[in-house]
Amino acid sequence: MMFARLPRSPRTLARAAAQLGALAAALALAACSSPSSRFYTLGGAAGPDGAAPAVARTASAPAWLIEVAPVNVPPQVARNQLVVQTGPTQVQLLEQERWASLPGDEIRRALSTDLTGQLGTLDAFGTARPDDVAVYRIAMNVQRFESWPGSHALLDAVWSVRAVRSNAVMTCRSVVSEPVGGGYDALVDGHRRALEQVSTQIAAGVRAMVAAAGSATGSSTGSGRSSAAGKAAASAVPPCPSAATSAAASQATHPAANAATSGAAGPGA
Repeated sequence: MMFARLPRSPRTLARAAAQLGALAAALALAACSSPSSRFYTLGGAAGPDGAAPAVARTASAPAWLIEVAPVNVPPQVARNQLVVQTGPTQVQLLEQERWASLPGDEIRRALSTDLTGQLGTLDAFGTARPDDVAVYRIAMNVQRFESWPGSHALLDAVWSVRAVRSNAVMTCRSVVSEPVGGGYDALVDGHRRALEQVSTQIAAGVRAMVAAAGSATGSSTGSGRSSAAGKAAASAVPPCPSAATSAAASQATHPAANAATSGAAGPGA
């Protein structure tokens, strides 16, 4: 048996249209009233007064290069949302406060910019380079990346500088705690300042490695040492830069900058 579908009355159709229109209006209103996300970045190396750094242009390739490897961060902060401490054992994920890229990428990019600016060289990571140019590979493993709103930003990292094609490796640890004011902009700026201090220590470590390699090469050539003895001398590792050394280097590079408040542990820390 077949049944014919009865047409809907105009009143029913009007009621359905009104309901659909109300639903669409409610969805649009909810979308407009939803809080928008804010995105933060550690940025590049700005001067102490906040001005953008001058762009250095070189006519020839540097005498030596660096490679800044990808940075490891703790899993609990390896996400786009800002993770803030609400207590010694509690954290909060902020859905509307986000990093422009993952924290490890933000740190690596800012670190590369800081180091190339301080050292006057290029970051050749992932690019071709001449075989006869010395390269110093920089690795960083962030142990703690803590954000305490209205209190401080903490960066605790183990880092190393290794001369490529050599056994010489400097391994150090830097711990920086920067006081911050209220608001998430101040918190991100605290992390930026902390990273700049660690970058200054790493730059001092690279300079020490370059000087040690040059001294070992000159001594080996001047005294007519054997090839094996020359390689052993080239593998000598200078001590980690002290806070005083890093502060002096920072003052020489940025005279208006504050002295570093970070500490470094010796090789193998």
